[in-house]
Amino acid sequence: MEDKSHTVGTFQVGDYAVFAALFVVSSGIGVFFAIKERKKASSKEFLVGGRQMSCGPVALSLTASFMSAVTVIGAPSDVYRYGASYVIFGVAYTFVVFLTAELFLPVFYRSGITSTYEYLELRFCKLVRVAATLIYIIQTILYTGVVVYAPALALNQVTGFDLWGSIFATGIVCTFYCTLGGLKAVVWTDAFQMVVMVVGFLTVLIQGASRAGGIESVWSTAHTGGRMDVFENVNTDTLRHTFWTLSVGGTFTWLGIYGVNQSTIQRCISCKTEGHARWALYLNLLGLWIILFCAVVSGLIMYTFYSRCDPWSAGSVSAPDQLMPYFVMEILGAFPGLPGLFVACAFSGTLSTVAASINALATVTYEDFVSQCYRDLSNRAANWISKALCVVFGVACTTMAVAASYMGGIVQAALSIHGMCGGPMLGLFSLGILFPVTNLKGAVGGLIVGITLSFWVGVGAFIYPAPSNNTRPLELSTAGCNFNLTADGSNQTSVSVSALTSDRYWLADSWYSMSYLYYSAVGFIGTVAAGLLITLYRLFNIEKNIGLTEGTMHTAEAHENCNIKQS
Repeated sequence: MEDKSHTVGTFQVGDYAVFAALFVVSSGIGVFFAIKERKKASSKEFLVGGRQMSCGPVALSLTASFMSAVTVIGAPSDVYRYGASYVIFGVAYTFVVFLTAELFLPVFYRSGITSTYEYLELRFCKLVRVAATLIYIIQTILYTGVVVYAPALALNQVTGFDLWGSIFATGIVCTFYCTLGGLKAVVWTDAFQMVVMVVGFLTVLIQGASRAGGIESVWSTAHTGGRMDVFENVNTDTLRHTFWTLSVGGTFTWLGIYGVNQSTIQRCISCKTEGHARWALYLNLLGLWIILFCAVVSGLIMYTFYSRCDPWSAGSVSAPDQLMPYFVMEILGAFPGLPGLFVACAFSGTLSTVAASINALATVTYEDFVSQCYRDLSNRAANWISKALCVVFGVACTTMAVAASYMGGIVQAALSIHGMCGGPMLGLFSLGILFPVTNLKGAVGGLIVGITLSFWVGVGAFIYPAPSNNTRPLELSTAGCNFNLTADGSNQTSVSVSALTSDRYWLADSWYSMSYLYYSAVGFIGTVAAGLLITLYRLFNIEKNIGLTEGTMHTAEAHENCNIKQS
């Protein structure tokens, strides 16, 4: 491999110009739809695009918002450290899309609802709807803030790209085009950003493969380094990534934040027909596979390039999430504008996720709270309130990104909240859709049990991190480096790992050590099992009481007949 003793460059004028173009085009789409739709001043037009969207742009929008900058930057780093088993997520994506299209979508689309949580009121009661909406609002604001902050920090520390400038620019631009253009602006901007993501990835793939010695060299080096052992771990123990955790656990995780998520369902029900909505989901699956393939191959190319000199072990980067930006600056730094293209690729994922979240938050707040309190609002007033809600949630998500900078290790917990909340929410909707016998007390009790279990294991795992034998990162080499290891190198890492394994009790090495991909499954199973048990218990008691009542009536009749005969 090449000499890695030099330092990578920083952003140049051309890079800033390419990056700025992303924001200008995104804002321009919002202005375009604001002007085009100015005569259609209604909340339905603003929040669900008048339910006249076609499958193509909705499919691109779903893929773009599904793949945030965490995927663009984090997935290649995961492949770099743990191998190409990450590709098994493609199995989970397939199940998620199929179940969403065939099971959940028909229920939501045919109900004619705007907020997914409106279904919970129709099925159970208003209390369940309000509780679910509040959970969704809290988890989405928290997660969106981290989605903005995490990639901005990684890019700042590697490229010198201004941290707070990128955070505030993201928040302002997303709020701007969401407020002006509504869902149509979000969908078409996501479609544009999806194209940027693919182009950015392809640029890295082509130049990276060339610098790494070609595809054959990548395949050979990755195989020698153990990165191609995709199906090596097929067991069901507490390993972080196995075939079962990625396929089964991944299905529960993503179905909880995809199949019943307001952001996804809102765009599906904006389609002109149910057929268009279903096609949008299946076309979106193709997009998910493409992005996943690009991320996995990028990770393998990056490993090949650094196979003899790992920048993380050598102290050139301080966190694994900085590996991908570091790699991009090294292979593309000599080409003005191309590093900016990759950063635009990463922030396209951020913009699409944040914009979809803002629009979804405004929708559930308006439908589940505002419209319930003020039922006689005019179309104009409803439209202005919807726009104001977009501004409020845009500010909230940006503020959360600022707060994330002071959270330290809590950022990891914030990222886990999506899975910890998604499982119980998936269980709650499944109780309503799949089990008609479920009653109100079963739904409420099941939700409480599911959230308790998922947060118990998630928070416990954060306090007692799994030992290295559970995560099993693959070997990284510094044999080819031309400089000495720094204090931030591998020696320090090994000390921290050994410290984590001391003073642990049995729950830490069993319950808390399960793969993070099972958190959603735990919440789902807990919610459904408890909900059904409570429902059946209630039904049994009711039948028992009815039986007792009938028995008492029969006894009274017998006494009466006996008295008649005696008389």
